[in-house]
Amino acid sequence: MWRRSLHRGIGASVDYIKGERSLSIGYNGTVIYLWKEYEMNGPMTSMWKMALVVMGTIGLLNAPMSAQAAKPELKGKFKILKDEPSTHQPGKVKVVEFADFYCPHCHHFEETGVPLLLKEFGNKVDITMVGFPVIPGKLPTVFDMYEQAKLMGKGDQMRAILFRTIHKDKVDGVFDRSIRSLLIKEAGLDVTAFEAGMESGKPAKLFEDGRRLGERIKVSSTPSLLLDGNIKVDGANMTPENVVTIIRSILDADAKK
Repeated sequence: MWRRSLHRGIGASVDYIKGERSLSIGYNGTVIYLWKEYEMNGPMTSMWKMALVVMGTIGLLNAPMSAQAAKPELKGKFKILKDEPSTHQPGKVKVVEFADFYCPHCHHFEETGVPLLLKEFGNKVDITMVGFPVIPGKLPTVFDMYEQAKLMGKGDQMRAILFRTIHKDKVDGVFDRSIRSLLIKEAGLDVTAFEAGMESGKPAKLFEDGRRLGERIKVSSTPSLLLDGNIKVDGANMTPENVVTIIRSILDADAKK
Protein backbone atom coordinates (compact mmCIF):
# COMPACT_ATOMS: atom_id res chain seq x y z
CA MET A 1 0.00 0.00 0.00
CA TRP A 2 1.06 3.60 -0.56
CA ARG A 3 -0.38 4.70 2.75
CA ARG A 4 -1.92 3.72 6.02
CA SER A 5 -5.52 4.78 6.05
CA LEU A 6 -7.02 6.91 8.75
CA HIS A 7 -10.44 5.74 7.58
CA ARG A 8 -10.79 2.47 5.75
CA GLY A 9 -12.02 2.84 2.18
CA ILE A 10 -15.51 1.61 1.39
CA GLY A 11 -15.19 1.24 -2.38
CA ALA A 12 -18.07 2.33 -4.59
CA SER A 13 -20.86 4.20 -2.85
CA VAL A 14 -24.22 2.57 -2.39
CA ASP A 15 -25.87 5.21 -4.56
CA TYR A 16 -23.40 4.50 -7.35
CA ILE A 17 -23.97 0.77 -7.17
CA LYS A 18 -27.70 1.32 -7.32
CA GLY A 19 -27.22 3.63 -10.26
CA GLU A 20 -25.32 0.98 -12.17
CA ARG A 21 -27.87 -1.68 -11.35
CA SER A 22 -30.67 0.59 -12.41
CA LEU A 23 -28.93 1.00 -15.75
CA SER A 24 -28.41 -2.73 -16.15
CA ILE A 25 -32.07 -3.47 -15.34
CA GLY A 26 -33.44 -0.34 -16.92
CA TYR A 27 -35.98 -2.34 -18.94
CA ASN A 28 -37.41 -3.93 -15.82
CA GLY A 29 -37.54 -0.49 -14.27
CA THR A 30 -39.58 0.69 -17.24
CA VAL A 31 -42.04 -2.18 -16.88
CA ILE A 32 -42.54 -1.31 -13.24
CA TYR A 33 -43.15 2.30 -14.19
CA LEU A 34 -45.71 1.38 -16.83
CA TRP A 35 -47.48 -0.98 -14.49
CA LYS A 36 -47.82 1.84 -11.97
CA GLU A 37 -49.23 4.01 -14.70
CA TYR A 38 -51.67 1.27 -15.50
CA GLU A 39 -52.85 1.08 -11.92
CA MET A 40 -53.39 4.81 -11.79
CA ASN A 41 -54.90 5.37 -15.25
CA GLY A 42 -57.53 2.64 -15.48
CA PRO A 43 -58.25 -0.47 -17.57
CA MET A 44 -58.43 1.07 -21.07
CA THR A 45 -55.03 2.68 -20.66
CA SER A 46 -53.72 -0.50 -19.11
CA MET A 47 -54.17 -2.46 -22.35
CA TRP A 48 -52.35 0.22 -24.31
CA LYS A 49 -49.53 0.37 -21.80
CA MET A 50 -49.19 -3.38 -21.65
CA ALA A 51 -49.11 -3.53 -25.42
CA LEU A 52 -46.15 -1.19 -25.36
CA VAL A 53 -44.45 -3.43 -22.84
CA VAL A 54 -45.00 -6.54 -24.98
CA MET A 55 -43.79 -4.78 -28.11
CA GLY A 56 -40.79 -3.56 -26.18
CA THR A 57 -40.06 -7.11 -25.11
CA ILE A 58 -40.17 -8.39 -28.67
CA GLY A 59 -37.96 -5.54 -29.84
CA LEU A 60 -35.50 -6.19 -27.06
CA LEU A 61 -35.23 -9.89 -27.88
CA ASN A 62 -34.69 -9.16 -31.56
CA ALA A 63 -32.15 -6.37 -31.00
CA PRO A 64 -28.46 -6.98 -31.71
CA MET A 65 -26.39 -7.98 -28.73
CA SER A 66 -24.32 -4.80 -28.98
CA ALA A 67 -27.45 -2.71 -28.53
CA GLN A 68 -28.44 -4.70 -25.46
CA ALA A 69 -25.04 -4.41 -23.82
CA ALA A 70 -25.02 -2.43 -20.61
CA LYS A 71 -22.69 0.48 -20.05
CA PRO A 72 -19.29 -0.91 -18.97
CA GLU A 73 -18.75 -0.70 -15.24
CA LEU A 74 -15.50 0.58 -13.85
CA LYS A 75 -13.38 -1.97 -12.02
CA GLY A 76 -11.62 -1.58 -8.71
CA LYS A 77 -12.55 0.02 -5.41
CA PHE A 78 -13.44 3.69 -5.37
CA LYS A 79 -16.19 6.17 -4.59
CA ILE A 80 -18.12 8.25 -7.08
CA LEU A 81 -18.65 11.81 -5.84
CA LYS A 82 -22.17 12.62 -7.00
CA ASP A 83 -21.83 16.35 -6.36
CA GLU A 84 -18.65 16.74 -8.42
CA PRO A 85 -18.73 16.94 -12.24
CA SER A 86 -16.69 14.55 -14.36
CA THR A 87 -13.76 16.12 -16.18
CA HIS A 88 -13.05 13.02 -18.25
CA GLN A 89 -11.67 13.38 -21.75
CA PRO A 90 -11.72 10.24 -23.94
CA GLY A 91 -8.42 8.44 -23.96
CA LYS A 92 -6.94 10.27 -20.99
CA VAL A 93 -7.32 10.14 -17.21
CA LYS A 94 -6.69 13.21 -15.07
CA VAL A 95 -5.12 12.18 -11.76
CA VAL A 96 -5.14 14.73 -8.95
CA GLU A 97 -3.05 13.63 -5.97
CA PHE A 98 -3.73 15.22 -2.60
CA ALA A 99 -0.43 15.06 -0.74
CA ASP A 100 1.60 16.56 2.09
CA PHE A 101 5.30 17.09 1.41
CA TYR A 102 6.03 16.13 5.03
CA CYS A 103 4.01 12.88 4.83
CA PRO A 104 6.23 9.77 4.46
CA HIS A 105 3.46 7.89 2.65
CA CYS A 106 3.21 10.71 0.12
CA HIS A 107 6.97 10.52 -0.39
CA HIS A 108 6.63 6.80 -1.00
CA PHE A 109 3.90 7.43 -3.57
CA GLU A 110 6.10 10.01 -5.27
CA GLU A 111 8.92 7.46 -5.58
CA THR A 112 6.86 4.38 -6.49
CA GLY A 113 3.29 5.31 -7.39
CA VAL A 114 3.89 8.13 -9.86
CA PRO A 115 6.58 6.22 -11.82
CA LEU A 116 4.36 3.13 -11.91
CA LEU A 117 1.40 5.04 -13.37
CA LEU A 118 3.60 6.75 -15.94
CA LYS A 119 5.16 3.42 -16.91
CA GLU A 120 1.78 1.71 -17.24
CA PHE A 121 -0.11 4.48 -19.04
CA GLY A 122 2.40 7.02 -20.36
CA ASN A 123 0.76 10.13 -21.76
CA LYS A 124 -2.71 8.67 -21.14
CA VAL A 125 -2.51 9.96 -17.58
CA ASP A 126 -2.08 13.56 -16.47
CA ILE A 127 -0.81 13.60 -12.86
CA THR A 128 -0.97 16.76 -10.77
CA MET A 129 -0.31 17.16 -7.07
CA VAL A 130 -2.44 19.36 -4.83
CA GLY A 131 -0.90 20.33 -1.51
CA PHE A 132 -2.99 19.12 1.41
CA PRO A 133 -1.26 19.42 4.81
CA VAL A 134 -1.95 16.71 7.38
CA ILE A 135 1.28 16.89 9.40
CA PRO A 136 0.79 19.49 12.16
CA GLY A 137 3.22 22.25 13.06
CA LYS A 138 4.62 22.89 9.57
CA LEU A 139 4.71 26.18 7.67
CA PRO A 140 3.11 26.26 4.19
CA THR A 141 6.29 27.57 2.52
CA VAL A 142 7.05 24.37 0.60
CA PHE A 143 3.50 24.27 -0.80
CA ASP A 144 3.85 27.85 -2.01
CA MET A 145 7.21 26.97 -3.57
CA TYR A 146 5.61 24.09 -5.45
CA GLU A 147 2.80 26.29 -6.75
CA GLN A 148 5.26 28.98 -7.88
CA ALA A 149 7.36 26.36 -9.66
CA LYS A 150 4.22 25.12 -11.44
CA LEU A 151 3.51 28.67 -12.60
CA MET A 152 7.04 28.76 -14.02
CA GLY A 153 6.73 25.37 -15.74
CA LYS A 154 8.87 23.37 -13.31
CA GLY A 155 6.28 21.87 -10.98
CA ASP A 156 7.33 18.25 -11.41
CA GLN A 157 10.98 19.08 -10.81
CA MET A 158 10.27 21.11 -7.69
CA ARG A 159 7.94 18.44 -6.33
CA ALA A 160 10.68 15.82 -6.55
CA ILE A 161 13.27 18.18 -5.07
CA LEU A 162 11.09 19.09 -2.09
CA PHE A 163 10.23 15.47 -1.27
CA ARG A 164 13.90 14.50 -1.46
CA THR A 165 15.06 17.48 0.60
CA ILE A 166 12.58 16.75 3.40
CA HIS A 167 12.75 12.96 3.55
CA LYS A 168 16.26 12.10 2.38
CA ASP A 169 18.28 15.20 3.16
CA LYS A 170 16.28 15.55 6.42
CA VAL A 171 15.68 19.28 5.99
CA ASP A 172 12.23 19.74 7.49
CA GLY A 173 12.54 23.04 9.35
CA VAL A 174 12.07 26.56 8.05
CA PHE A 175 12.79 26.96 4.34
CA ASP A 176 14.42 30.40 4.46
CA ARG A 177 15.75 32.28 1.46
CA SER A 178 19.21 30.69 1.60
CA ILE A 179 17.76 27.17 1.44
CA ARG A 180 15.16 28.17 -1.12
CA SER A 181 17.76 29.69 -3.46
CA LEU A 182 19.64 26.38 -3.64
CA LEU A 183 16.48 24.44 -4.46
CA ILE A 184 15.27 27.05 -6.95
CA LYS A 185 18.57 26.88 -8.84
CA GLU A 186 18.46 23.08 -8.77
CA ALA A 187 15.06 23.22 -10.46
CA GLY A 188 16.57 25.41 -13.17
CA LEU A 189 14.67 28.57 -12.24
CA ASP A 190 15.72 32.17 -11.76
CA VAL A 191 15.90 32.98 -8.05
CA THR A 192 14.88 36.64 -8.37
CA ALA A 193 11.86 35.89 -10.55
CA PHE A 194 10.87 33.00 -8.30
CA GLU A 195 10.99 35.07 -5.11
CA ALA A 196 9.05 37.87 -6.78
CA GLY A 197 6.37 35.37 -7.66
CA MET A 198 6.29 34.09 -4.09
CA GLU A 199 5.77 37.64 -2.80
CA SER A 200 2.91 38.26 -5.23
CA GLY A 201 0.60 36.03 -3.22
CA LYS A 202 -0.47 33.98 -6.25
CA PRO A 203 1.16 30.71 -5.07
CA ALA A 204 -0.45 31.04 -1.63
CA LYS A 205 -3.87 31.52 -3.23
CA LEU A 206 -3.43 28.49 -5.49
CA PHE A 207 -2.40 26.40 -2.50
CA GLU A 208 -5.43 27.58 -0.55
CA ASP A 209 -7.74 26.80 -3.49
CA GLY A 210 -6.37 23.26 -3.64
CA ARG A 211 -6.73 22.78 0.09
CA ARG A 212 -10.36 23.90 -0.07
CA LEU A 213 -11.03 21.42 -2.86
CA GLY A 214 -9.63 18.66 -0.66
CA GLU A 215 -11.85 19.75 2.20
CA ARG A 216 -14.89 19.88 -0.08
CA ILE A 217 -14.47 16.28 -1.20
CA LYS A 218 -13.61 15.28 2.38
CA VAL A 219 -9.99 14.20 1.99
CA SER A 220 -9.11 12.78 5.40
CA SER A 221 -5.67 11.30 4.77
CA THR A 222 -2.81 11.45 2.29
CA PRO A 223 -2.08 10.48 -0.35
CA SER A 224 -5.58 10.42 -1.82
CA LEU A 225 -6.50 10.53 -5.50
CA LEU A 226 -9.26 12.20 -7.48
CA LEU A 227 -9.63 10.70 -10.96
CA ASP A 228 -11.39 12.65 -13.70
CA GLY A 229 -12.94 15.07 -11.25
CA ASN A 230 -15.30 12.75 -9.38
CA ILE A 231 -13.74 9.32 -8.74
CA LYS A 232 -12.19 9.30 -5.28
CA VAL A 233 -9.60 6.74 -4.21
CA ASP A 234 -8.31 6.84 -0.66
CA GLY A 235 -7.72 4.90 2.54
CA ALA A 236 -7.32 1.15 2.19
CA ASN A 237 -8.07 1.49 -1.55
CA MET A 238 -4.77 3.29 -2.17
CA THR A 239 -2.90 0.23 -3.37
CA PRO A 240 -0.89 0.12 -6.61
CA GLU A 241 -2.99 -2.74 -7.99
CA ASN A 242 -6.30 -1.01 -7.30
CA VAL A 243 -5.30 2.36 -8.76
CA VAL A 244 -3.95 0.71 -11.92
CA THR A 245 -7.12 -1.38 -12.22
CA ILE A 246 -9.39 1.68 -12.01
CA ILE A 247 -7.43 3.73 -14.54
CA ARG A 248 -7.14 0.81 -16.95
CA SER A 249 -10.90 0.18 -16.78
CA ILE A 250 -11.58 3.85 -17.58
CA LEU A 251 -9.34 3.70 -20.63
CA ASP A 252 -10.71 0.32 -21.70
CA ALA A 253 -14.25 1.71 -21.53
CA ASP A 254 -13.16 4.55 -23.83
CA ALA A 255 -11.69 2.08 -26.30
CA LYS A 256 -15.00 0.21 -26.53
CA LYS A 257 -17.00 3.29 -27.46
